[in-house]
Amino acid sequence: MFWFLLLTMVVVVTVVTLAVVGGGGSTVLQDVPPERFTDPLPATRPVGRADVEALRLPMALRGYRMVDVDEALSRLGAELAERDARIAELESTLAGAQAAAVTTGTDLFKPPGDRPAEPGDRADGPARTEEDGR
Repeated sequence: MFWFLLLTMVVVVTVVTLAVVGGGGSTVLQDVPPERFTDPLPATRPVGRADVEALRLPMALRGYRMVDVDEALSRLGAELAERDARIAELESTLAGAQAAAVTTGTDLFKPPGDRPAEPGDRADGPARTEEDGR
């Protein structure tokens, strides 16, 4: 009985090995061309959150292909550096405008066209007249 089980196990292992490796005339595993990274990150506009969420990198033998990951990360790093520079530029412009407003005494948050407050104006709105009908 022992010899029968051992012989059966050897035959099964041999058949499975030949089927997987491709021996015996039938090919179970076919050669598949490797996945190629197609950059879904837009080149004509800034990268958005949806673009990053849609980013799918092709798998390799042990994870992801380093070249594809490096390419995507360098693109995202460049976008972030550009945004940081733009934010710094806008903040410095705002700081300059605030400093100029302080020296001239103007209110930056008042819409243009509003007249400056007169000393006789009431804080709760314009003064009522008899024509308003109370």
